[in-house]
Amino acid sequence: MKKYLQKKLSEALEILGLPEKTLEIYLVDDKTIAGINRQYLGRSGPTNVISFSYWEGRRPPRSPFLGEIFISQDTARREAESYGFPYQAYLLALAVHGLLHLLGHEHERGGVAAARMAALEAQVLEKLAPRGHKKVVKFLQRREYMPAKLAVNVDHVATVREARKVHYPDPVHAAVLAELGGAHGIVVHLRGDRRHIQERDVRLLREIVKTKLVLEMAATEEMIQFALEVRPDQVTLVPEKRTEITTEGGLAVKGHTKKVAQVVERLKEGGILKVSLFINPDPEELKAAARTGADVVELHTGHYAEARGEEEREKELARLEEAARVARDLGFEVHAGHGLSYENIEPVAAIPEIIEFSIGHAIVGRALLVGMAEAVREMLRLIEKARP
Repeated sequence: MKKYLQKKLSEALEILGLPEKTLEIYLVDDKTIAGINRQYLGRSGPTNVISFSYWEGRRPPRSPFLGEIFISQDTARREAESYGFPYQAYLLALAVHGLLHLLGHEHERGGVAAARMAALEAQVLEKLAPRGHKKVVKFLQRREYMPAKLAVNVDHVATVREARKVHYPDPVHAAVLAELGGAHGIVVHLRGDRRHIQERDVRLLREIVKTKLVLEMAATEEMIQFALEVRPDQVTLVPEKRTEITTEGGLAVKGHTKKVAQVVERLKEGGILKVSLFINPDPEELKAAARTGADVVELHTGHYAEARGEEEREKELARLEEAARVARDLGFEVHAGHGLSYENIEPVAAIPEIIEFSIGHAIVGRALLVGMAEAVREMLRLIEKARP
């Protein structure tokens, strides 16, 4: 495998107009790369690829030697399996990523530099192996190195509490732990039937949450009055049925634009900083939403999460990608949520237009085994890995 990668990287250098340059590549295990990561970069745990440039940011030396690339085969196998990529194709993608680092490209600077690096990776990989690496190339073309945020929904902590009608477990306590784990916001859905979150929870969270509090609610007079009283940082308008187990789809804005716009206006005039619409990934619905005055759209990812088979999943992912682009072009801040889990988050997290994910059930379920803070950290790592 090492000889294969050396050969392909030599071809990559020719593609980049640097045929005289050389480098060294090492295939190691997680333990070895974790030691390198800790000793030289001050970071804990294993990673997929680390590069050490011979010239470290200065002008390239006259010497043909560029530096060294270390790839963890253990991490590469896990990630390739998670993404559904052929192992060899993904290994080559990591090697090309490491090569571009040696040449001075740095995605951690963000912005244009990051987008250019992602685009160049895809271009080089496509030329190196146009047939066997299409899925990896497509993934790289999707990805821009822009940070994304995670808002944690603690509804189902309250679901467990309400099953016995006792005072524990407390969603307020869970919210504090989620923030300690790195959550950028806390989400609660105060339903008309009060099946999980109670008014008391929202009032306490308003006092305790240090990041931002997002209140999901139906556009009823009762909920509007409550939101205006409590004044969360953001209100997300969602559809609601008493017979549903969980929210079944996005808000129907098309045909109800005037009514939704009136609710949005009341909330914003009452001091709500941001109003969001939970909406299906449908361009026509998004265009209708653009006439409501809402600041944010949260794309409903349920159909993607429930898709059976790769073909259906790719179809739903393409719908989300198109909707995210349309929403951004319409001026919305784009969020996404519903049914996202540790198993399916990464392809959606790679969509650059989506800047925040709302995830609850999967994190609460994982928290039963590892604790809330660690469950949040694990989800954040997956999101960050999709656009490192």
